[in-house]
Amino acid sequence: MHHKSKGITLIGFVIVLVVAGFFAYVAMKLIPAYTEYFGVVKSMDQLSKEPGVASKSLDQLRRDLGFKFSTQYVDEQNVPLSSVTAVRDAGKVILRTAYERRIPFMYNVDLLVSFDHSINLTSNTGE
Repeated sequence: MHHKSKGITLIGFVIVLVVAGFFAYVAMKLIPAYTEYFGVVKSMDQLSKEPGVASKSLDQLRRDLGFKFSTQYVDEQNVPLSSVTAVRDAGKVILRTAYERRIPFMYNVDLLVSFDHSINLTSNTGE
């Protein structure tokens, strides 16, 4: 009588666990950086909906955005206000935040993620 076994061997199961554990570790390291980025995007969207925002100076925009960053739990060490720029061209005001995060991974290996988000301040305010 032949009996066929079905399933995964112990060694196969350990290999699957190691691979799944590696990707879970990467996710645990990257999720906080992406959560912070979504806070930056939400802060910029909130700022763009304020009346008269397109006529503000870069310093005023940075100050207002810094306040919104604090309500969205965005750390100013990770996202410096100097990474916020405003370009005024032909009646348009484009607010841009571009920064990089270096996340220690293991030993001498770091993860580097680059974030860049721009928003047109004149399209939402009707100015």
